[in-house]
Amino acid sequence: MDRVGFGSTVIKRQGWVRLASPVALTPQTLNGSQETTSRHPIDLAAGEGMDVERRQSEIIDDFVKRAAALYDAAPNLAGLILEATAHPSLFAFSEILSVPSLPTLKGTEYSSSLDVLRLFAYGIWSDYKRNAGCLPVLLPDQVCKLKQLTVLTLAEIEKVLSYDHLMEELDVSNVRELEDFLINECMYVGIVRGKLDQSRRCFEVQFAAGRDLRPEQLDNMIQTLNNWSGTSDNLLHMIQEKIKWADTMSDANKMHRKEIVDKVEEVKKSLKADLHLQGHGEIFSEPGGMMDYEEDRARPKRRRQPLA
Repeated sequence: MDRVGFGSTVIKRQGWVRLASPVALTPQTLNGSQETTSRHPIDLAAGEGMDVERRQSEIIDDFVKRAAALYDAAPNLAGLILEATAHPSLFAFSEILSVPSLPTLKGTEYSSSLDVLRLFAYGIWSDYKRNAGCLPVLLPDQVCKLKQLTVLTLAEIEKVLSYDHLMEELDVSNVRELEDFLINECMYVGIVRGKLDQSRRCFEVQFAAGRDLRPEQLDNMIQTLNNWSGTSDNLLHMIQEKIKWADTMSDANKMHRKEIVDKVEEVKKSLKADLHLQGHGEIFSEPGGMMDYEEDRARPKRRRQPLA
């Protein structure tokens, strides 16, 4: 442990632990002799990001090429399987399993290596325990890898995993050991992301890397993709209809606006004409205006009588 103190952040091994509120941190709490007393969830983010699947592609390609070059070399293929299943950054094995040279292990003393590869591609820790008598003893790195894969499988099924369920599936004896595994072997590695809620004793999954599909899962996956495609087509059709409706309404609004503008112009012209006529009428009807002047001109003029 690198830091001990009172605060909202503490470095735990190689991962960051962000407490939701300040909690008194003691050496006993951090070293595992006493569980953290915070009743707030602990939010832990993966230190290396969520690009596990992208990092795997180069590793898978390397193992596939090497396996393809080891045709009829059972001991070397068994060693390659051991290396692949213990690799710290490899979590997908179906492409390696499909290499044509691997079936040559059947019927040899190394056939159990092929079973181990299938176990890592599709199985979980409890599958190994049930068949331990038929499989070779796993190395510590392989045990850790299979338990990591178990977490991924459980995260596919449920998004809120109880501590009790996880401890049972992973053969973990206490909460501290479970949280250390989830933090350092899962979240820091980047295969899952979520929140450890100590008060509710559960792990809330926010992200989990995908595992290999079992052959019997392919039909369901194809059906799911077909349903998604159909839903997408229907949604696209609805969007196109909405666009057409919006265009039609826009054209109608433009025509309506033009009609209103034209009517306003007509009213303006009518008002101008009325005002013009009204102005001429006032000129001819005013007292002493043009009409009175014409009347005065029409009257006979009187001659003045000369003065006597």
